Formats: sequence, C-alpha cells, structure tokens
Amino acid sequence: MRIDAHQHFWIFNSDRDSWITDDMAAIQRNFLPTDLAPSLKENGVDGVIAVQASQSIEETKFLADLSTMYAMVKGVVGWVDLQAADIEQQLQHLSQHRVIKGFRHVIEGEDDPDFLMRPAFLRGIEALTKFHYTYDLLIRPRHYASTLSCVEQHPNQRFVLDHMAKPNIKTGEFTAWAAFMEKLSAFPNVYCKVSGLVTEANWNQWMLADFKPYIQHAIRCFGSKRLMFGTDWPVCLLAGSYADVMRVAADNITGFTAAERDAFWGGNAAEFYNL
Repeated sequence: MRIDAHQHFWIFNSDRDSWITDDMAAIQRNFLPTDLAPSLKENGVDGVIAVQASQSIEETKFLADLSTMYAMVKGVVGWVDLQAADIEQQLQHLSQHRVIKGFRHVIEGEDDPDFLMRPAFLRGIEALTKFHYTYDLLIRPRHYASTLSCVEQHPNQRFVLDHMAKPNIKTGEFTAWAAFMEKLSAFPNVYCKVSGLVTEANWNQWMLADFKPYIQHAIRCFGSKRLMFGTDWPVCLLAGSYADVMRVAADNITGFTAAERDAFWGGNAAEFYNL
C-alpha cells in the first residue's frame, strides 16, 4: 500500500490562513479530498495522512470528520494545546477518534528558539507518550538545538521530522543542516519525511539534481527503515505537480531493494502511525 504521509485539507479562510500570502495565490482556495482523489489514482497512492494546517481543536475535528466520509484518509495528525494544564483530559477525550494518530505544533512559526523546551510544552510531550500519540516536528534552523534537547529528553516518544527540516535548497545551504540531521538521526525514535522539498527550491526553475545531495544525506542518516514519503499537497502545487513530487523522491531511491521501496512509499508510514 502506498501512503502519502503528509498532506493537507482546508476550507480557505483569509484571516485564519494568513500564512498563505498573496504570492501563494495558487493555493488561496479550498482543497478537499475530492480535489486530491484524481492525483492519488493517477499516481497509485492508496491513502494519506492528513496533517493540521491551522492550530485549533476545530481543525483536528474537521480532519477527523473527513476520515468518516473519505476512505483515503488513513490517519490524522491534528493540533491540541500541548501547554494546556488539562492536556491529559483533552487527549483522553480525543482518543475516541481512532483515526487521530498524532499531533503537531507549528514550531517554525515560533520566534522563541527554545519553544520546544518550555516546561509546559515538555509536559505536553510526556502526555503524548502516555497516550501513545506521535509528534511531528516542524522546525526552522533556529530550533535545531532545542529540537535535539527535546528529543533527548523523550526517548520513548515517537517523533517524525517534517520536510527534512526544510533545508534552504534555493540558496544551497547545506553544512549546518547536514550536521543537524546527523545528530537528530542518532536518536532511534525519530523518523523523517521526504516531503515539502519543491517549495524549498526555486519554485519555477528547480531540477532533479537540486534535491539529490539533500535526500541522499537524509538516506545516509536515517536509512531506509526510518524514511517516509509525503507530498505536502496542496502546498507543493506552488512549485510542482503531485507527479513531480513523486518523481523527486523516486529519483533518489533507485538503489533501494524492492522491500526498501515498499517501506519508503508506505510501509514505514503505516508502522510509524500505526495505521
């Protein structure tokens, strides 16, 4: 089974979705499962992990509700206030939705480089571990140090790094990112998504060769058992089609065995998210 481990649905709201700026006009509209279905069929993808795009409980329930109507939604990564005093009670309530597999906070939007190390946030991660939920890491370079510290303090929590930590492919930045990836991959409870890369390159002029050093480094660090494929649809549409994103990934796993390819395209996501 092929699983797209990272994509989004939304009913566009210009106030709530202010991160979708005017230079991203192509995605300033609604995106729902009926919009995605043709691309899944054309590319042989069987299901998706729907990941939160706005930070509210309503967003989490919206994605969970979609799963009751569309079989393509195999799992949900929602949002919950991990710093809330009643986080355990909230997770207990949300556990009635079995499709919710984990949670994410948009750390990349936090100016505080140590946001992940706030005591209240750390207690939230501990609650996720208690309830057997995963956590998606969405970060920027200023969060490298706190990410490593957070992961080190939670050896029993399942983490996955979104978008390979968003390396700046457009400018060719590599050294600091590569060192971080080596350090993070040393923790066996951390997986990595090969996703969201076309929008880190030049949207209009990227080539397959632009991604190779980054993806190959991720493969060296995490190996074939801890990497999973994701498109970041519909955000990826700013720089390429669904098929383009699959082509970027496929170009880098030609040396994988058949079993390793199956794991990359879906098996690792199914294991990580307990589908």
